[in-house]
Amino acid sequence: MKLWIQAMALALTVAWSAPSAAWWWDSTPSNYTDTRYPIVLVHGMFGFDSIAGVDYWYGIASDLRKYGADVYTTQVPALDSTIARGEALLPQIQTIAAVHGKVNLVGHSHGGPTARYIARVRPDLVASVTSVGSPHKGSPVADLIYGSPAESLAASLGDALGGLIDLLSGGGYDQDLRSSLYSLTTEGSAEFNRFAPAGVPQTACGEGAYAANGVRFYSWGGTGVLTNVLDPSDALLGTTSLAFGFSQNDGLVGRCSNHFGDVIRDNYFMNHLDEVNQALGLHSLFETDPKAVFKQHANRLRNAGL
Repeated sequence: MKLWIQAMALALTVAWSAPSAAWWWDSTPSNYTDTRYPIVLVHGMFGFDSIAGVDYWYGIASDLRKYGADVYTTQVPALDSTIARGEALLPQIQTIAAVHGKVNLVGHSHGGPTARYIARVRPDLVASVTSVGSPHKGSPVADLIYGSPAESLAASLGDALGGLIDLLSGGGYDQDLRSSLYSLTTEGSAEFNRFAPAGVPQTACGEGAYAANGVRFYSWGGTGVLTNVLDPSDALLGTTSLAFGFSQNDGLVGRCSNHFGDVIRDNYFMNHLDEVNQALGLHSLFETDPKAVFKQHANRLRNAGL
């Protein structure tokens, strides 16, 4: 029994350390992620750019830069409506596009619809929009909380947490959980989709238009929930996943709701935080490293001339 435990511990250590130790056989070309236009990352609900040296996009931006990409991380209100977040993002995009001409927007969770807002109001600044685990048709979790007896308490606690995140990350934005929740409900998402329909599937679980107004659309997402026993956030996502019943989801977003434009893949064994390599790089050892997924997509954009 003791030998078996030691063998398992050794195997886990090797598996865990393999990605970081793989530098000496890395054959990835130095320009693998060198896109024509810069990649601009847009965080989701309760998101930030960086707090105390910990990035929301954990290790992703630096990994993309390592192979040639020009990457910007933006900050918008952690909690607010899609349109309010989009308006906060717009001047940042205008500044970047003034230098580079256009941008490739990549949004996680609520960052996906936020990026779509920019493509809707200023398509001339956008080469592509990619959403990662975004609830384009709403989330049952938001439906469950919004308008319920728990909404008032959730709003008070959420706004306080959002304010703390904003303070620690130097955002300077007001927080509004109620508006954020409504934007992510089925009703709120449908309302936004009428305003910005490009790329949204017309069927329940199909693909949307691959391009509109000169902007290319892509998406991917996960259907894992409990993916790593060492990750404490899995327990929270395991709880929120109950709102989906038997439908596949990543803990906060359903498999079909994450569809937008060209669906790269909708069933990675990743939960909502794994999709951006959180928490702290803890994800399933039996699925593609999230950083590799982002690198592959940057190369896809590069090959498309974007």
